[in-house]
Amino acid sequence: MSTSKLLGDHAKRGSPASSLLIEVESVSEASSLSGGRIHSRHYDTFDDVPTEKRKIGLVSAIFIIFNRLVGTGIFATPSSILVASGSVGLAMIMWVMGALIATAGLAVYVEYGTGLPKSGGELTYLSYVFIKPRYLVVACYAAYAAIMPWPAGNSTVFGEYVLRAAGRQPTRWSQGGAAVGCITFAFVIHSFYLKWGLRLQNTLGIIKFFILLLIAISGFAALAGHVKLPEDQKPHNFDNIFEGTNTSPNALVTGLYNVIWSFIGYSNINYSLSEVRNPVRTLKIAGPTAMAAVTVAYIAVNTAYFAAVSKEDMMNSGRTVAAMYFRNMFGPSAERTLSLFVALSALGNVLSVLFALGRVNQEMGRMGILPPSRFWSSNKPRDAPAAGLFLQWSVCVILIVAAPPGDAFSLVLNLVSYPLAIINAFISAGLLFLYTPLAKSAGFEWAPPFRASWPVVLFFFLSNVFLTIAPLVPPLPGLNPYKSLPYWLHVALALGVFAIGGAYWVFWVHVLPRFGRYRLERVLEVQDDGIQRSVFKKVPL
Repeated sequence: MSTSKLLGDHAKRGSPASSLLIEVESVSEASSLSGGRIHSRHYDTFDDVPTEKRKIGLVSAIFIIFNRLVGTGIFATPSSILVASGSVGLAMIMWVMGALIATAGLAVYVEYGTGLPKSGGELTYLSYVFIKPRYLVVACYAAYAAIMPWPAGNSTVFGEYVLRAAGRQPTRWSQGGAAVGCITFAFVIHSFYLKWGLRLQNTLGIIKFFILLLIAISGFAALAGHVKLPEDQKPHNFDNIFEGTNTSPNALVTGLYNVIWSFIGYSNINYSLSEVRNPVRTLKIAGPTAMAAVTVAYIAVNTAYFAAVSKEDMMNSGRTVAAMYFRNMFGPSAERTLSLFVALSALGNVLSVLFALGRVNQEMGRMGILPPSRFWSSNKPRDAPAAGLFLQWSVCVILIVAAPPGDAFSLVLNLVSYPLAIINAFISAGLLFLYTPLAKSAGFEWAPPFRASWPVVLFFFLSNVFLTIAPLVPPLPGLNPYKSLPYWLHVALALGVFAIGGAYWVFWVHVLPRFGRYRLERVLEVQDDGIQRSVFKKVPL
């Protein structure tokens, strides 16, 4: 016997514990709908996922967030942030500001995640709040989620640094080949060996934590002057920390954008909450724990960099400031060891990001947005969303191969982070709306177990509006994010992706139903594996 549920589109929209769903039993999938009863659910069983399907515990949840937060940003971006700020003092202030914005974002996502504890992340939250025009916001987000190659950037970094660790000079094709191997390995282990994939993520997270701890602790020695440099070459960056401060607004724009990119990932567990045991409790503990650890580590590591590497060397180091730190503290032979550490950090990030985005693609299948929904929503063949993971893998491989040499990392970084700022602006605006009396009059009864508070949400909203507008400002000479591409390219591409989603919505919701003389009706079905999926039925007019 199969079970179907017809969603009343005009039913009152409430919190999970009080929402009404019409549930209908049928003898077969082809039989007609009849009868109904009120169905209410506890937050921790909100989407009716069987207990045996929930395999992510608290420790794994912490490392899913930690691995996403700590990719290669802390090793690669401090030099560009110092170049933009012009001084050690302003650079450190930017890191603190980035931490505050990320913490506000974490609070927003914890509130959404505890109120709607199911997989999908932004897809789930946007579809809950923005119900008019019907499915428009969801279709635009679906285009972004399906097309954006999130893991490609750190796959490219893995390719570069694993070759350096092996003593080989990276070329375009050797680096690209290693990058494809990295994303392919992540795809295979998450598709066919789910538990081993989680164990590897946790192990790499522990390794990353100890790498950051090593840099932070050795930074105290650097502050005491124990640096392997001649006395006249030892840095004195803290003597006048605001010397050389760049007062141009462009400096704040460029530097802060790089800092916030290093903090992206605080919402990573929200994409797979349907697989988390006790998701509400786990989310409220895992998010703050990972964020606190990363924030303290980032401030300590930057302090260590400034204690051991001169300001001039850092500003000219490109993406190798961490390598210079290891050389100055542990000798030239340590640089190769660091390359291995950075490669492992990048691999952990790729594993974590691919794990989450495979679930987002699966959720789009379950919602009926990504046809054919039965294929994309499946957990076959090994109880993991192999189809959703394959979609993300294929997009990443295409971009890794096609991106121009020298600009691949920067293009991927900006291409995935800029549209996220737009999405976060909508996410936080939606939460501000839910706080108002207008939401209650519109039928929403928002009462999650955790509240971010409106000042925090407003701060996060304004921060993302700033990040949306900032990249439109022409950069200062020498601060173009690309070597051979226009500075606005990622903005144009991101808006183009949202436009694709809008065009898909027009044809899917309006043009095809009008010419086909049918209307779309959304029905929830329970699959063979016990997981729900949405199907859009074509009902003749």
